This record gives sequence, structure tokens and C-alpha cells, in this order.
Amino acid sequence: MYRILLAEDDAALAGAMEKTLLDYGHAVRRVTDFRDVTGEFLAYQPQLVLLDLMLPYYSGYHWCSELRKRSDVPILFLSAASDNMNIVTAIGLGADDFIPKPVDGMVLNAKIQAALRRSYELHGAGQTLRFHGAELHPGDASLVYEGRHIELTKNELRMLQVLLDNKGRIVSREDLMRALWQSDLYVEENTLTVNVGRLRKKLEENGLRSVIVTRPGSGYLIP
Repeated sequence: MYRILLAEDDAALAGAMEKTLLDYGHAVRRVTDFRDVTGEFLAYQPQLVLLDLMLPYYSGYHWCSELRKRSDVPILFLSAASDNMNIVTAIGLGADDFIPKPVDGMVLNAKIQAALRRSYELHGAGQTLRFHGAELHPGDASLVYEGRHIELTKNELRMLQVLLDNKGRIVSREDLMRALWQSDLYVEENTLTVNVGRLRKKLEENGLRSVIVTRPGSGYLIP
């Protein structure tokens, strides 16, 4: 059983989601003070956060940024405004996924289960992998290059692991999505593109350029 903190100000929707999560065997706490989501997070110590984009007082973006200063637990955004810019902004702030409203119970549970597996089963597995003069350390989700220690998110770590396990071979978008989310059925079309772009930018900012190659219509590879 995992503890889930639900920050949703629509009481009817929050109640329905809480019932769904309880039915799937999770423990749930609903945020009651939307002026202090961080305080409720620290008090409950959840293993996953469901965070509505539009909240009273401060937006979900604000709270995502605040929570990321304190924890790397999975954060899944909830929003009816699931346009590309919202997805890009959410992932850029450290969110793990984006769930559009109206929320389907099966989709909700599938995305939660995938995020939990990435965080608590896949994270930390594997041996050191070397490429382009860099070393990937899955144990602490970090990359070392030219003396610099680069921290990776769970998705960034998993993407690099999959691409390096297939070094020199193209990994299809479908295979990469399944590796990240355990399914490609409930993933927004451009979510993978955003994740790959964010990882590529982080690598380039630290001197690792042209590491991830895109093969249009096929997928990605690390040569």
C-alpha cells in the first residue's frame, strides 16, 4: 500500500478520485489547506502526489516547484488544460506525468502504478554504464562527466538506461514509452518528446552534445 497525497479543490472530483484510489488499494489523504500544501505533504510523507494545476491561492506549478526542493517523490499533474505548453511546463518543473481531466479511473491507476514502479522498483537498479566519456550511476541516479556530478530525474535515468542497453541500435518510441510508463496506451502523444528534449538539453548544458540521436519515424539511439 502506497500513501498518496491528493491536492484537488473540486470536492466532488476529489471524493470520486479518493474512492477510486482506495478501491485500488492505496492510502489517500486529501489536502484541506491549499495555502500550505507543502506543510500537509511534510506531515503525511506520501510516496506519490496528485496535484491539480488550478488551485486556490497558488497554482500547482508553484507547489510542484516547492515540493521538488524537498523530495523526489512522483508528482502527477491533473488538469483539464492538457495543452502542449502545460505539459512542457509541468515536466520542466519536475513532474513525472500529466493526467487530463475528466479523469478516467483505469487511466489514473495505470499512470500511478507506472510512476510507482519507476520510483520504487526500477530506481537504483543496474551497474555503472559508460558512454561518450561519461559514467551513468543508476544507484544514485547521477551522471558524472569531466568531474561534474549531474543529477537525473527518474525518467531521465530510465531513458538513458534503456538507450544504453541498446547502444548503437534504434529504440522505437513505443518501446521507450513502455519502458518509462509500462504502457503506451495512456501517454499523451508528445509527453515522450518533451522528456527526451529535456534530457537532451541537460546533457548539452553539461557538455555532452549529440549524445541522443533522433531517427524520424523510427525512434532514438545513442551511437
